[in-house]
Amino acid sequence: MFELLLVCAYLIGSLSFAIVLSRYYGNNDPRSQGSGNPGATNMLRVAGKRLAILTLLGDLSKGLVPILIANAAGLSQPQQAWIGLAAVIGHLYPLYFSFRGGKGVATTAGMLLGLYPPAALFALMVWVLTFSLTRISSLAALTSVALCLPLLAWQHPHAVLPVSVLSILLVWRHRSNLKDLLAGHERHFKDDL
Repeated sequence: MFELLLVCAYLIGSLSFAIVLSRYYGNNDPRSQGSGNPGATNMLRVAGKRLAILTLLGDLSKGLVPILIANAAGLSQPQQAWIGLAAVIGHLYPLYFSFRGGKGVATTAGMLLGLYPPAALFALMVWVLTFSLTRISSLAALTSVALCLPLLAWQHPHAVLPVSVLSILLVWRHRSNLKDLLAGHERHFKDDL
């Protein structure tokens, strides 16, 4: 069951709601516009609030649903964490879209929501605070992920390894944002609206 759910989680994660919604509504591929990221933030920039909200909810559910299924199947929390990681990897490297995916923030939030809701709430609060102060989505995402690790290590030490792997992947996917942040060139969200 564990191995089957790993594969299913990856396949679910590979559904890119930003791309699917853009195609359905006749918009251009979000990977060719704005920041080039098929996620909710870029969808807000290039397609408006409605499609951004739908993308956010879809990407969030990709991380949450596999965890809920694994929990209902009686799998352990470490197994659930690995299944959630598989969903995020699907989002980052989607099978259906030439392995060119998003940065995994909303799918990670869904995973955390299913795995340990207080961590998801804490991450959301950190994200909102950081974004409200800086107006930089990537900095808010990286800060919230980094600050969640100690909380998870304290409350759920058995989930630290998959979540640590997840954190490394998210930092890797944000490497261009980190370079821009260090150089002082990262886009503020107000610059795009």
